[in-house]
Amino acid sequence: MAVQPGHIAHDRRVRVQGEPVDRYPRLAPEVERGEVRRITVVGEEILGRRCQEVTQFGTPELSQLIDDMFATNQAADGAGLAANQIGVDLQLFVWDITDDWGVRHVGHIANPVLDEIAAEDRKLVEEPEGCLSVPGPYRMVARPDRAVVRGLDKDGKPLVIEGRGYFARCLQHETDHLHGHLYLDRLPRKERKSALEEMAAAKDEVFARRAARAQKLGK
Repeated sequence: MAVQPGHIAHDRRVRVQGEPVDRYPRLAPEVERGEVRRITVVGEEILGRRCQEVTQFGTPELSQLIDDMFATNQAADGAGLAANQIGVDLQLFVWDITDDWGVRHVGHIANPVLDEIAAEDRKLVEEPEGCLSVPGPYRMVARPDRAVVRGLDKDGKPLVIEGRGYFARCLQHETDHLHGHLYLDRLPRKERKSALEEMAAAKDEVFARRAARAQKLGK
């Protein structure tokens, strides 16, 4: 998920894997360890199908993948990134995002499942939404303002993450990715077409910015 335009990161408080921490570096440790990978773009086959479940936990390969996802997300100035966005067919996503109340959320989750939330406990909010795999355009998308996602961490331990506002939108956006859906799929045909046209015009500039950020990170 791309960072929402005008969204300011305050980083006054931090929650890592859903738990509050007293101190946290500006760059997540995973960013330092990871390598930047190429981000897939709308139209590539892997973005249009459901990903496979993660079955091997606690491995160096899974840890490295998560590190690489964090590094790639940072270089792309993203809020969240799913594994199929770097060409890996696994139900896994990462996030590093500051919510509407100035709380920074950092983490990863495998095999995520969104809870069904009763209508009286949430409301639909329409806000601009972008995607790292749709470089450039943002479009208004309606989503519930609360999300609860259940899954596993990299060691196979159960994990429950709750988000509200912008963070809830991120959790839903990334879970959509793992089911083979982009935010474009939620748009009327005319809006989708205009977004793709805007992407075609903007993508080279976006790719250049990402390359510059990666270089600045020493990646």
